[in-house]
Amino acid sequence: MRVLITGGTGFIGGELVRTLAGLGHSVVVLSRMSVPPPGWKSNVQLFHWPGPPAEMPDSAFDKVDAVVNLAGESIGAGRWTNARKDRIFESRILTTRLLVARIAAMPTKPKLLISGSAIDYYGSPGDVPLNEASPPGNSFLAVVCSHWEDEAKAVIKHGVRLAILRTGLVWGPGGGVLPRLTLPFKLFVGGPLGSGNQVISWIHRDDLIGIIRFILENDHVSGPINATAPNPVTNRELSRVLGRLLHRPSFFRTPAFVLRLALGEMSELVLKGQRVLPKRALEYKYTFQFPELEGALHNVLKS
Repeated sequence: MRVLITGGTGFIGGELVRTLAGLGHSVVVLSRMSVPPPGWKSNVQLFHWPGPPAEMPDSAFDKVDAVVNLAGESIGAGRWTNARKDRIFESRILTTRLLVARIAAMPTKPKLLISGSAIDYYGSPGDVPLNEASPPGNSFLAVVCSHWEDEAKAVIKHGVRLAILRTGLVWGPGGGVLPRLTLPFKLFVGGPLGSGNQVISWIHRDDLIGIIRFILENDHVSGPINATAPNPVTNRELSRVLGRLLHRPSFFRTPAFVLRLALGEMSELVLKGQRVLPKRALEYKYTFQFPELEGALHNVLKS
């Protein structure tokens, strides 16, 4: 295939580029970078795109079979000021809108758009099992995800298959949220955040890439898909596993009010949980490489 990827130089997108290129696919990356990262294979092309509102380069879309849309401002890089919230929202909505418009204008369209979203779509309705049929929430991130998905849905009327990835917390070597979670343990002050009862719906990066590959390779897969492992855990269980794997104590609880003071509204990312299950991935017979937390974290931490 010839696959175009937005967000192809990030923690998830960069690994997707390496995986698809290693399998022999031709990969096109739209990026703010003007120079390719070291180690890219010859079957990866970089096209500079500064982001919205700039138009995407026409030549990047030549003979593209599928598009994977992972672009968006990081939600965990700092406090949610009004300006940051605007960037979080607009980077996703405007990029997806431009992408769909560009696909609509193509005489020969790609067969598939895989568009990013997140399990934040569901809000935080308490410890109830959630699947792809569950309704959206009304938090800031739930509203972002709902609008993000609505922008992507416009591609369906142009005859393009659409799959939407509602991604949970991603574990993987070399980035993501795990270094920040493990730092307190390495300093011997690790433990639960807030009550510790909030449920963490997570996925190993290899399985997230695996689900994307599965969608690319199976024409019958479409619609929203929860990219989460089948066994979510509480924050307290996560702390116990991290402490055991790192050989550190795991009983130093960080009170919720401290996190709210430090992070503001962004504290909802760690204080509110969701029990999100990958119902449709399992129905499609996707086989998880890392269905259990301890095996997933052991694999990442030893890498």
